[in-house]
Amino acid sequence: MGKQFFLYKSAVVASLAGFLFGFDTVVISGVEQTIQKLWGLDSMLHGLAISMALWGTVLGSLIGGWPTEYVGRKKTLLWVGLLYFVSAVGSALAPEVYSFMFFRFIGGLGVGISTIAAPMFISEIAPPKYRGRLTGMFQFNIVFGILIAFMSNSLLGDIGENSWRWMLGVEAFPALIFTLLCFGLPESPRWLIVRKNDLEGGLAVLKKTGSGSTEAELNVLYNQIIASAHENQQSGTLFTRRLLKPVLLAFFIAFFNQLSGINAILYFAPRIFEMAGLELQAALLQSVGLGIINLIFTFVGLWLIDKLGRKKLLYIGSFGYIASLGLTSWAFASGNVGMVPFYIFAFIAAHAMGQGAVIWVFISEIFPNRQRAFGQSLGSFTHWFFAALLTLLFPLMTEVLAPEIIFGIFCGMMFLQLLWVFFFVPETKGVPLEEMEERMKFNS
Repeated sequence: MGKQFFLYKSAVVASLAGFLFGFDTVVISGVEQTIQKLWGLDSMLHGLAISMALWGTVLGSLIGGWPTEYVGRKKTLLWVGLLYFVSAVGSALAPEVYSFMFFRFIGGLGVGISTIAAPMFISEIAPPKYRGRLTGMFQFNIVFGILIAFMSNSLLGDIGENSWRWMLGVEAFPALIFTLLCFGLPESPRWLIVRKNDLEGGLAVLKKTGSGSTEAELNVLYNQIIASAHENQQSGTLFTRRLLKPVLLAFFIAFFNQLSGINAILYFAPRIFEMAGLELQAALLQSVGLGIINLIFTFVGLWLIDKLGRKKLLYIGSFGYIASLGLTSWAFASGNVGMVPFYIFAFIAAHAMGQGAVIWVFISEIFPNRQRAFGQSLGSFTHWFFAALLTLLFPLMTEVLAPEIIFGIFCGMMFLQLLWVFFFVPETKGVPLEEMEERMKFNS
């Protein structure tokens, strides 16, 4: 019981980086129209200001593999908390758009690095039978953070002309709490063994987290990790023929995740609901409903991920995407815009059960121990590059394209995702990380 408590406590603390991620990325939806009017921003500068956190995330995901690999998972998570804190305070106090963009960029760095360090840390401390649901708690906390951001925006939206500053500034409190909790985390046993050659320290953490039901199982796992470290000692490069399979899988799961339009919809939810004819306050309230749906169906996805497996959830998500996006496009084209919020809710439900529940778990599972940090970085970078690009272009897209065309494009991309899942995605449920290395080798 003590081992299981330590394991769950450590996973929950690390997954709180996801709460800050969700809150930080979506809180902007409640202030984006206010700052556009306040600072007189044109469409391109407005898109740049709103997407600036995402460009920070792109850089954070690109460089985050280095501190995660060389400084350690624990210390990296601690620094992530500090980045979130600085961003929240600075964004709330920004006197003009350029300082605002700088502090949003800082928060984005934290988001990008957290998508590497947190899922990887959890996957490396979790036994195979719990790995899906424990690593998936990162995604659960992302959507919990999104819900709290929507609720916070709705509650603070009418407290005065500086309400937007309070919307952004409240994140400082959970950021500080997360940073303090990180001091109590253990270091990843695989990082200690593979990177630091601290065999004793790694074994101690494996024992504390209950890896292996018996002493014999623990010794087998311990020896597999050591063997993995020796096998990959001379092959630190990510882009080799041997790793082509996991590299392509990480790229495409992240690529399709964003080409569904998920981040554009989350960032501009009130605007989309206003396009469907809702007033601003009602649009903010509908955004809270969107956050609740996201949370509920993420919980369902995490409950199913170690039962059905990763691939079946991706199937469920793909069919849900196609149906909901297709109906949204039809609603705008036919003038039945009153149904748009319900179709968007269905879209969020499909995402939460499918891609949302699977992406960070899957990427954290498919790379060898020595390349995991940089493999996670590749998947995260791909995810955030396309998220930033879509967020930058979405305001412009709404000016030059009809809504039914925009959602039709997203729907078409999800047909391609369905084909990719069918032909290329393997199942990773219940497979030890070291065994996964053998399955993922490119041998055909």
